[in-house]
Amino acid sequence: MSETTIVNQPRVGEYYIINPDFDVAPHEVEFSNKEALRPPGGGIIRPRTGGFPKFSETPVMTDLAPEGSLHDFQVAFEGYWLVSERLKRVFEAVDPSGFLFVQCELIRFDGSTGPLHYLCDVCRILDAVDENASEVKVLTEGFPNGRFYDLAGGARLAFRKDVVKDAHIFRSPFNGAMIVCDRIMRDALVEHGFGVYGGDSGMALDDAADY
Repeated sequence: MSETTIVNQPRVGEYYIINPDFDVAPHEVEFSNKEALRPPGGGIIRPRTGGFPKFSETPVMTDLAPEGSLHDFQVAFEGYWLVSERLKRVFEAVDPSGFLFVQCELIRFDGSTGPLHYLCDVCRILDAVDENASEVKVLTEGFPNGRFYDLAGGARLAFRKDVVKDAHIFRSPFNGAMIVCDRIMRDALVEHGFGVYGGDSGMALDDAADY
């Protein structure tokens, strides 16, 4: 009996890239004390290797909109996500070792204290994209890790199961903004209202096989 060779390929419904939802009004939240938290000589707070440096004070976020503009999921805070308490709970329930969190002080527009929010780092980095089975533009000149996955214009990504193993979320070393979750994490997020069409969580879940 001949052995059947399983050919890897992008498969819709297996892996998702977590992005901001551009159909939701952008946040107006300011990282008020970011300069005080940046390491000396650092461009942003998040180190290239990930995680958090030792903070001398609590990160402070200020909501600049009178009507409030906070979502459960927001990006671009010195290399980190800003997430709500309820989103943090989902992340930790599914894959606690995939994340690091630092609690923030949130100040509303009127000066009152806002609900719990956290800076969030996806700390697991996996070189898991199967380039031979994927359709993705790979740039190779001038990048710190020797290559960059350019998703602009679309991509069809396949992943190496022997690398992903039982991880439910991970970051690519070749595109720091490309954070991938599996179907288990995706379903848990959707069950709690994150990444759903027409929702207001601020999160979008885009299929990595049809990006």
